Formats: sequence, structure tokens, C-alpha cells
Amino acid sequence: MILDKFDYALLMHLQKDCLTPLRELADAVHLSTASVQRRIQKLREHGYITGHTAILDPDKLNQVITIMVEVRVNKTHIADLDLLKQSFSRPEVQQCYYVTGEADFILILLVPSMSRFQALCDELFHCNSNVEWFKTTVVLDRVKVSLDVVNPEN
Repeated sequence: MILDKFDYALLMHLQKDCLTPLRELADAVHLSTASVQRRIQKLREHGYITGHTAILDPDKLNQVITIMVEVRVNKTHIADLDLLKQSFSRPEVQQCYYVTGEADFILILLVPSMSRFQALCDELFHCNSNVEWFKTTVVLDRVKVSLDVVNPEN
């Protein structure tokens, strides 16, 4: 599937609010409602749209502390990495990236308190023999948080 300007416009609008009514989308991208509906279905079928998610306010859910953690591991064999990836796939871990550079992983955590973070450190890092070291950074302010991939400047 080759995307055209209408597809990109739809994706841009849908990533802002996937519950936008078809009529509003059609008006915004200057297509008929039926055409918009067909295009969205094709975008889903071809894997451009992989799901629909509600973005929650962590403060209202008492997940008030955001912490970034860099993790360096001892062993990078596939089986060892798979075990780490599984252990890092828990609700408190919002994002986990396997990266190049000094650290092997970067995690973004949301926790309600520093005591909960301390318990997580024990569970995820101190008790894991494959973790060589970890470094944390506490976020003072979420300046920009976005899942946007398509933007009007592209």
C-alpha cells in the first residue's frame, strides 16, 4: 500500500483522537465519509493502524513520579535479553528500549512513591544477576509526552 496525502492527513487526525467521527474526519481531509471509512479500514488491514489506546492522566491515577532508568547488563545473549525484556514488561514500565551506547536498556517508569520505586529497584535490578549497573533520573516536569508519528511537517 502506498500512502497518499489523504492517508497521511487521516493518520495525523486519528493519532490525535481516534474517536473523531467519520463526518468530521471527512470534512477535515476533504473526502466523503465512505471514502474515509474505506481508507481507515485499509490502513488497519495493512498494519499502519495497530490499535486504539486511551491516554490516561498519571497524576489523577496517583502515578505521580516519572523515572528514567538506564540499565547495563552483564550478558547480552538472546536468551538472557529475552528474560530481561520479560521482567521489564510490567505495568510500572511505561516504555522500554533496547539501545546502543553505554547502557543496554532505557526504561520509563511511573510510580506512586519513592518507596514503590525502591521496591521496584530491588525486584528489577538488585535481585537480577544480569544487571551490571543501573542509573536513575527523576523527572521534574513532563514537558512533552506524545505518541505522534505523523505530523503536518512530514
